[in-house]
Amino acid sequence: MGGPSDPPEGTPEGAPGGGEDEYRSVVFDESFVRAARLQEYSAQERIADHAPAVRRRPPLRRGRSPQALVLFFLIVVAFGTALYMGVRHPYQTPAAEEPAEPLRMTVVPLAPQGEVPGASDPEQLYANSPAAQFRTGAQGVTLPGARRTAHFSDSQVMNALITTKDYIVRSSLDPGVLTGGETRSVRVLLAPDQLDQFDRSFARPTADGRHAPTGWLVRFDPSRVELADRAVRVQGTMQATETDASTLEVTTDHTFAYAVRPAGAGRDAEASLFTVRRELLFRFDHDDLRLHQAQLVLSEVQAGPLSCAEDSAARLRPLLAGRTAQEGGPAGTDPYATDGAPVLCGSLAATAQPKL
Repeated sequence: MGGPSDPPEGTPEGAPGGGEDEYRSVVFDESFVRAARLQEYSAQERIADHAPAVRRRPPLRRGRSPQALVLFFLIVVAFGTALYMGVRHPYQTPAAEEPAEPLRMTVVPLAPQGEVPGASDPEQLYANSPAAQFRTGAQGVTLPGARRTAHFSDSQVMNALITTKDYIVRSSLDPGVLTGGETRSVRVLLAPDQLDQFDRSFARPTADGRHAPTGWLVRFDPSRVELADRAVRVQGTMQATETDASTLEVTTDHTFAYAVRPAGAGRDAEASLFTVRRELLFRFDHDDLRLHQAQLVLSEVQAGPLSCAEDSAARLRPLLAGRTAQEGGPAGTDPYATDGAPVLCGSLAATAQPKL
């Protein structure tokens, strides 16, 4: 009698499992099937009967391959470049790392040859003086055309000119600065390396060519004079030039005419004309242009009418209407003082005074 899986008529002759099955004694358990290695022959192997059925892989090499070493080297170079560019400013140059040059200044008082002319109307003083055609206030500080240089763009040159104008306007036209009180508006425009020199000049004024407040700005003695007209007359020039790949210089030459009168005398007091000529040299690097600041490296000032016997380093004390210069020259100059500067004094030409 057949088993449950056998057909009713029995297993056909010659069919698998039919007759004497020689493979019935072989049992393929699950572990045997999982451990079996399957290999599909390639077309070439099926053609060649004696080709090896399994292709052996070459043994793994121990150690670092040349490709790995090259990749490691590229990663190190990329990391070093990123670190270098992150620490160093893209526009930084060796010249920009040098500290700002200290300001060198010269203040020359101009003594009148006779009596200082005066008038009750400041407009009359201006109309009868060489300042008759000068512009009023900041309008007189005109900007030239900004042209690019070899290493500075049009906008960078214009930025230098605008910063220079701001310094001139604040240091020569601001009533708060002129009356001897305000200095911060000028200070903020200077390079950080010059701030110590600026502060020392106002804390301990000295006529040594380095620490005279009147070399930094126009400053009157408010206990003696006041402005009779806040509309100061101005005329001058400004020019920008490139000195090297990292430095831009701006030179200025402006003449200022101030109408002044005795402090507290009232509007009816006679006013006189006081003239200041300032020749300045500004220097800019890329950081200065970006931060809207300047390095003032040279200041040459001529001012009058003044008395040569008066100290003009700390404050300007103009000779007022009807006054004459005191007898005697400026203070003595010591040629043995290596850290000093010669004390200078000039004579104010009669043509510089109003013709009344």
